[in-house]
Amino acid sequence: MYEKVKFGELPNGQEVCQYTLINRNGLSASFLDLGGIWVSMMAPDKKGEMADVVLGYDTVEAYLENGGHLGEIVGRNANRIKKAQFCLNGTLYKLAANDGQNNLHSGTDYYRNRVWEAELRETEGVSELCLSLQSPHGDQGYPGNARISVSYTLTDENELKIQYYMICDQDTVANLTNHAYFNMAGHQSGSAMGQEVWIDADAVTAADAESIPTGEIRPVKGTPMDFTQMKPIGRDIDADYDQLRYGGGYDHNWVLNHEPGTLALCARACDTKSGRAMEVYTDLPGVQFYTGNFLESKLPGKGGILYHRREGYCFETQYHPDSVNRPEFPSPFLKEGNEYRTTTVYKFITV
Repeated sequence: MYEKVKFGELPNGQEVCQYTLINRNGLSASFLDLGGIWVSMMAPDKKGEMADVVLGYDTVEAYLENGGHLGEIVGRNANRIKKAQFCLNGTLYKLAANDGQNNLHSGTDYYRNRVWEAELRETEGVSELCLSLQSPHGDQGYPGNARISVSYTLTDENELKIQYYMICDQDTVANLTNHAYFNMAGHQSGSAMGQEVWIDADAVTAADAESIPTGEIRPVKGTPMDFTQMKPIGRDIDADYDQLRYGGGYDHNWVLNHEPGTLALCARACDTKSGRAMEVYTDLPGVQFYTGNFLESKLPGKGGILYHRREGYCFETQYHPDSVNRPEFPSPFLKEGNEYRTTTVYKFITV
C-alpha cells in the first residue's frame, strides 16, 4: 500500500508531497519528493511495538536549513573532494568549496533543495516510489546532462531497497548516496552510543585533519576503528587516536570486504534493549559510518524533538571519498552513455 499527502510548500509556492510505503507487516517508510528525503521508518521491536528509527523534521523550512543532510539523496558526488576540484579527460573542473577548501556533498546547490518527479507503483507484495531528476551540464560544476533516478522499494521481507541510476551525455561523476540518520531505539530516544554496530571491513581509508583521504588503506585490527565484531558505538569513540581526534568521532570510510559490484551484507546495527536491529547491504566498495558528531540542536526535529550530537548514525554507501583524485581507488567516473546502477538495502529485523 501507499499514501500521498501534501507536506508543505517551497518559498516559491511549489508544493512538496510526502509518500508513504506500507508493507503487509505494518512497516512503513515515508519520503518527500523534495530531495528524495527519507523522512521516517516505522520498525518493530521484539515485542512488536513500532518506533520511528529515522531522524527528521516536520517542515519544508527545516529541511532546507538542514546542515546535517538528514535523510537526503546526495549527488552527483557524495562525501569530500580535495580542494573542490578534479581533472577529467584533461579538463579541470572546479566545484564549490563549502567545507573549508574542500567540497562536501557536491556543494551548496544540493539535490535536496529540488522537487523531483515522483511516480508510485504497486505490485503484489511490493510498493515502490520512483523519483527522477534532470541535472543539466554544469550543474554543481559537473560536466554533462545527466538523467538521474532513485527508487525506494519496501518489501514484505522488511527491506527498504534503494536503487540508484544515472546516464549522461558526457563523461562525468556518479556517486550517489542517502544520508539517513538512524537510532534503533527511536528517533527521539537520545544518545545512540550504547547501540552496537558491526562492519564487514578490515580497513579504512585513513584521512587527514580535513577528513580528506591520505591514500593510506589502514587496517582496523588493534585500533578503535575495528567493528569486525559487534561492539557499542561509544566504547572507543573518544579514544586518543588520530582518526577519532580529526573527525570528532567516527566519520570515516570503511573499505568493505566484499567484491564491488556484488550485493552483500556490509553492516549491522542493533539496540539490544528493544531488540530492534538493521542490516545494510550494498554493491559499492565503501561505507561512511558517521556518528552525528556535528548534529545541531537549533532546529526542532519531528514532534519538536531537538537532536543533539551523537543521537543518530549514518551508513552512507559510496565510492571512497576523493576518489575522483585518487586513481588507486575504485573509480566513480561514468562514461558517456553508460549506465550507473547501484543498490543499497536496509533490512529491519529483531534480535
